[in-house]
Amino acid sequence: MDDQKLEKLQHNLHYEFKDLELLKLALTHRSYAKHNNERFEFLGDAILGFIIAEELSLRFPTAHEGELSRMRAGMVKGDVLAKIALELNLSSALLLGPGELKSGGEKRRSILADAVEAIIAAIYHDAGLQEAKQCILTWYAATLETLSLDDLKKDPKSQLQEWLQARRLPLPDYRLVETRGKDHEQEFIVECSVITLQEPLLGTGSTRRKAEQYAAQQVLEVIKK
Repeated sequence: MDDQKLEKLQHNLHYEFKDLELLKLALTHRSYAKHNNERFEFLGDAILGFIIAEELSLRFPTAHEGELSRMRAGMVKGDVLAKIALELNLSSALLLGPGELKSGGEKRRSILADAVEAIIAAIYHDAGLQEAKQCILTWYAATLETLSLDDLKKDPKSQLQEWLQARRLPLPDYRLVETRGKDHEQEFIVECSVITLQEPLLGTGSTRRKAEQYAAQQVLEVIKK
């Protein structure tokens, strides 16, 4: 693997590995090698869930268990992890087999999300839980700062509609841009246009509805800055 890519990725992660082999394993998809990142994904998923649950409990001391569970689910879902992967520019460092490369696997939401979880486990193995926690909270900093208990009771499309209506602006327009993948694992790409932004923003998901929700979330994050 290109050392320069690994160096750049570590800079984006805000973490420098003592054992680079752990990072390489976290980036290794099952299509590339028998010894791959699947076990790291399993552990990273558990660590992420715990850290986010702990942080939400501290930030929202009056929230009920059901509200905390919904917030956590919204923060650890595949679409959110895939967005983090893109922000980290993780796709350029992935190790994929020829078939996955040919089909654009480095852009596939599920592969990106799994790699983020695997990297969390790699950091845990390299330096322990506290360091993994620090990285997770750094990656989620912007999301955590704008988190609202009221907002999370509504889905992103409803939030966006209400934001625009409150300002007497036209409602958003959603358009299906592309459908990728085989029938059993399709990805939908939808763009969301609003009058306050010059260009539409994209969302991806395993269904058109999920893609629209993710696109709406993207718009919300921009217009609420």
